[in-house]
Amino acid sequence: MSQKYAKDLSIVVSLYNEAESLPELVRWIQSVMKREGYDYELIMVDDGSTDGSWDRITELAGTDADIHGISFRRNYGKSAALYCGFEAAAGKVVVTMDADLQDSPEEIPQMYDMITGQGYDIVSGWKQHRQDNRLTKNLPSKLYNATARLITGLKLHDMNCGLKAYRNEVVKNIEVYGEMHRYIPYLAKNAGFDKITEKPVHHQKRKYGKSKFGMDRFINGFLDLLSLWFLSTFGKKPMHFFGLTGTLTFLAGGIIAVWLIISKLVAQAHGLKFRPVTEQPLFYLALVALVVGVQLFLSGFIAEMISRSSQDRNKYNIRERF
Repeated sequence: MSQKYAKDLSIVVSLYNEAESLPELVRWIQSVMKREGYDYELIMVDDGSTDGSWDRITELAGTDADIHGISFRRNYGKSAALYCGFEAAAGKVVVTMDADLQDSPEEIPQMYDMITGQGYDIVSGWKQHRQDNRLTKNLPSKLYNATARLITGLKLHDMNCGLKAYRNEVVKNIEVYGEMHRYIPYLAKNAGFDKITEKPVHHQKRKYGKSKFGMDRFINGFLDLLSLWFLSTFGKKPMHFFGLTGTLTFLAGGIIAVWLIISKLVAQAHGLKFRPVTEQPLFYLALVALVVGVQLFLSGFIAEMISRSSQDRNKYNIRERF
């Protein structure tokens, strides 16, 4: 039996200090939605803006009942904004996009059809022809995405593109926190939603303001990717990593120590010249391996206990919502 949804489409826009672009963005979205005849909602999440963005959202919502807003008291980051937007979304299909006018609402109808008509769980945008600075954005982005494809196994050319469409069940069954918004397709894949594809989308130059992301996002993104890979592989069973590594390290140290002692005893029994075990550097390396092995094993044991009693981490201080 198919599930009933309140709306055909939910559009989630996360934003931070984008007051200038909001009226134009909303008019553009409204134009596309009216033309296509969608029953939709626009959820705008203000991530602690300081430029009057929330006032602008409130004004826009006063003229259109399909616009809803969520305002954070401080800047939590894009993952927090998307998490709360996903929680509120009631549409059969959920589309995310940025508020800087670089993502085109004209792409939404085809992405919607790919979800509802072709059966995909996620359609990820692919900015084939970026309008960013080639040296500071284009090349690092290509290297970053190549690494992401290698680690995640997802053949997506633009993992970090903000324009994506999801089946509602996807956003309701994944946990977006920290800086993991970049890897929602990977989170979805790990949750069992493996019908993932991409669609080339038009990318425009920024019209107002300036980018909120610098070169550090690629470094942080790579570290987040490694963290996510580790958590998805060993997060539920940390003992499989720490316990195995600790056991192997402990055994290596123990074997080396026993071998040194036996070698000394054999040489002593045959009247051969030998060095005392405690005077051999290898013996102290063996002791280090023994200690490290025990520590790794205990770390795995503690991590296993924590993973089984972890609390919900997604608690955000929302100032206002409607």
